[in-house]
Parts: sequence; structure tokens; C-alpha cells
Amino acid sequence: MSIRLYDTATQELRDFVPITEGKAGIYVCGLTTQGAPHIGHVRFAVAFDILRRWLTIGHGYDVTLVRNVTDIDDKILAKSAEAGTPWWAWSYANERATNDALDLLGVLPPTYEPRATGHITEMFDIMQTLIDKGHAYVAHDGSGDVYFDVRSYPAYGELTHQRIDDMEAAADADPRGKRDPRDFALWKGHKAGEPETASWPTAYGQGRPGWHLECSAMARKYLGDTFDIHGGGVDLRFPHHENEQAQSRAAGLGFANYWLHNAWVTMGGEKMGKSLGNALLVSEITKIARPMALRYYLGAAHYRSTIEYHEGSLREAEAAVDRIEGFLRRALGAGWFTHVQEHSAGTDLPPEFAAAMDDDLNVSGALAVIHETVRAGNTALDEGDDDLAQELGLQVVAMTEVLGVNPLHPQWNSAAGNGVDDAMGALDALVKDRIEARAAARSARDFTAADQIRDQLTAAGIAVEDTASGARWSLARRTDA
Repeated sequence: MSIRLYDTATQELRDFVPITEGKAGIYVCGLTTQGAPHIGHVRFAVAFDILRRWLTIGHGYDVTLVRNVTDIDDKILAKSAEAGTPWWAWSYANERATNDALDLLGVLPPTYEPRATGHITEMFDIMQTLIDKGHAYVAHDGSGDVYFDVRSYPAYGELTHQRIDDMEAAADADPRGKRDPRDFALWKGHKAGEPETASWPTAYGQGRPGWHLECSAMARKYLGDTFDIHGGGVDLRFPHHENEQAQSRAAGLGFANYWLHNAWVTMGGEKMGKSLGNALLVSEITKIARPMALRYYLGAAHYRSTIEYHEGSLREAEAAVDRIEGFLRRALGAGWFTHVQEHSAGTDLPPEFAAAMDDDLNVSGALAVIHETVRAGNTALDEGDDDLAQELGLQVVAMTEVLGVNPLHPQWNSAAGNGVDDAMGALDALVKDRIEARAAARSARDFTAADQIRDQLTAAGIAVEDTASGARWSLARRTDA
């Protein structure tokens, strides 16, 4: 079965048919490095990480994912000036903070992560092509700005289904040099007061790229003239993505075959953003919630649905993660760190899970399958069917790996692979010895001694559970973290 994705451009679900069989090229608009990332910023990265994982794990595609870094623009220059910091230092610090946040949330690194400032030549090539074709012009006011002529391209507005006359004026440059107020900047001439380092020489004078031109240039360089999927937040549809598509296709490029857009994270019905004073920085929120729980929360709703953040949101996500993790600890035993690598890779995904994911990444439906499998696995354990419980446990591992919330993955267990398995083996031997001593005491009807052993294990953080097939143990989950 093929995966069906909602294409924003056609406003319908479409079977995903890649340009090259077995391969998928994805370009995702990354963050502008004007500040540290909050949870509203990073939702896009979680959403497209899930898409990438499903294309890879569920369909075997060789995925190339490009996520750009906008490291020069008006906001970066303004904020760095306010802080008294060089713009490039300001940008790089926030780029590092963004990557740290995405690493913390288990977002796989992109295949390529190009910076705008590293692709000036490629941008100029497209801009010159547009000028030569009559789709762009140099401002008549001597500013050195270069604009895309929206009325020269009849298809302008087709991505967002708008008429040019109904659009607002482009607010990205002084309108005095424009033929039409809706024309947008491809290049911005250097202005007094701006750092000299924030400009590059061209045939039209010193300047820097407009916001939209960078993505057309970088998508072309790393994915080719035509590629499979372009993604980003719904707020980028206009003007950013509309302008990207117009300038690329006017230059003779096929550009993106599918457009996918994720919705916002809101608080009190408003888009989360620093201007509203309601930003929740990833670096701060992960001090009160496990990163895996935050990842679960950001990925649990359908990517096209708005997430309304409220008190208790992360507690609910934490409880859901605990249920999954608790079952896996019960089902897979003491050496649970090793199971994800040794066994789950060959585990078949339940067809209901695959069907949900193929339906435009219906993660809520996929999570329902996961939690139903957890319930069935716990029932199997209660009835002493350890073989079935382990089989279901490995299914849960495989499914949660697709969503990036597999509790057994080293991402969420930083100590895994650093001697933990050996230590767990030794602990297993010691605990089993005490459990056998407890069983012997109970057989001798020395219940006082049996209770003392259980109390000692509990005090050491070991939970003992009596089942039809005998006692089993696990590390008790701390509740004071």
C-alpha cells in the first residue's frame, strides 16, 4: 500500500509517487536563527522527522532530507544590534541552541543542513536567470534592491489559491523602488547603518539575499531542479512558500511535487511566539518534563491539527510514555536496553498501525494501536503468557521507533551501551538470588522472612511482581524526578 499525503497545493490527499523509485527528496524550511527555540518552533521538526522515519522504516525509501538555516535576515540584524553582538555570532549561537533542542527531542539530523550565507552564488544564478527572462528587475530608486515582478508570472498565487489583486503588499523592502507593491525582494541593497559584513558584492552592488531566494537555491543544489516534497509550518504558506514556488518555476525549475504544512502550537488560542510572551523554551521545559514526553506530546496530534498547550498537557504525555515504558520493562526483562537492537528490527508492524501511518501520517490512530498492544501485552503477562507478551513488546518497540518515542532507544537512555548491560546482568543475578530465597522462605511458610526480603528489594528500588509463571522484577520508576 502506498502512503497518501495531503498536498496543500492541490488541497487533496494524493498517493506519494516519488520522482525516482525507491528514493525521496524532502526540503523543510528550518528556523531563522534570531533567538532560542520554543516548543512552537520545533513542532515542524518533529512532524517531518516522523514523515522521514515512516518513509524509511515503513516503505524502505532512501530519504534525503534538507533542512536549511536562515542565518541572515532583517530580524537577525536587528536583534544582534540590540544585544551588541556581531550578527554572525548571534546567529551561530542560536543555530547551536536550535540543534541542541532538536537533538534533545530525538529529531534525526538532516542529510544536509545548508546555511543561507554559504549559497550566495547559487542565489545570484537564479536571480540573474529571472532578470534575463523578464521576471525580475533592479529597483529604479538606486537602492540596489532586486524584485520579482509578480505580474510577469501568471501562476503567482496558485499555491495558496489567491488572486494577485487580493493580496497584501509585500512588506520586505521599501515600496518606492517597486513596480507593484506586491513585488517581493530577491536581493536587498546594502543600507547605511548595516554591518559591512552583512553584504556581498554583485553586479548590482553590495547587498544580501531576500528571505525567499535562499530556499529556491538550496533546494535546487541539494535535491535538483525538481524534487518530491517541500514542507514547513502553515504560517510559511504565504508569502514565503508562494514566493519560493513562483521564482523557481519562473526560472524554469519544476520545484516541489508535493507541499506539506504542519499547524501551530497555541496557548489560549493564540499562536505561540515570543511577541505574545507565551514562549516555552525547549531548554526550560525539558527541566520539568522528560524530553521523550515532550517529543510524544508534540507528535501525538495529527500534523495538520493545531495543538493547544495547557497545564497538564505534558503530564498526560508523561503518563502515556510511562504506560509504554512500564509494559516494556515487564515484558522484556532486565536486559531491556539490548532488545531494540537485537530483536525489533525484524518485527512486523501491525497492519492497523501501518494503515494509520499511510493515511497522511495519522499518528493518533497509530498511537491507539500502540496502546491497545500495550494493554494486550499486560493482559498476557497477568495470565503468565510470557512468550506472547515478549512478541507484543517487540511490536511496541518497532512502532514507537517509527514515532521516535521508543523507550529502549539509546536516545532516551544515555547510559545504554556504556556498561549498563553488564551491570544489569549482574543486578539480575543478585536479585534473582534474593527472589529464590524469598520463594524458599514462603515454601517454608516463613512469611516474615519472605516479607523482609521483599521490603529490602523495594527499598533498593526493585519492584517484585508475583505472576502465574513466578515472580518477576523490574526497576521501580521514580516519582520524584
